[in-house]
Amino acid sequence: MTYQILADIVVVVHLLWILFLIAGALWGGKRRLVMMVHGAGLVFAVVSQVFGWYCPLTHLEAWLMERAHPSPAYHGSFIAYYAKKIVYIDVPPFAIFVLTLVLIAVNGWLYRKAFGRRGARGEGGE
Repeated sequence: MTYQILADIVVVVHLLWILFLIAGALWGGKRRLVMMVHGAGLVFAVVSQVFGWYCPLTHLEAWLMERAHPSPAYHGSFIAYYAKKIVYIDVPPFAIFVLTLVLIAVNGWLYRKAFGRRGARGEGGE
């Protein structure tokens, strides 16, 4: 039971991490530490796709699920079940790679826009 709960928590954290990678620039444009974590996460996402690595959260979830001995029908809680449907969407790897590159471009534009406003107001740069 404990392993199942931990696996469900990992799935929800994984979903939150993905959402952070998608929209982190909206928050990171105002906070340098968030920007650095967000940027590192995006770099890791690209590197892991180029080399065919899995996210460490995926490995952790699989390990926990193995220990939980889930039944073959419905794994985990209701929330984790549907979060898995989002996290592990059935899309070709190349499409995910292209979407990741688009995501990086959009986030780069948002960061540039945020730091451009700071520099124009005299808050950045020095």
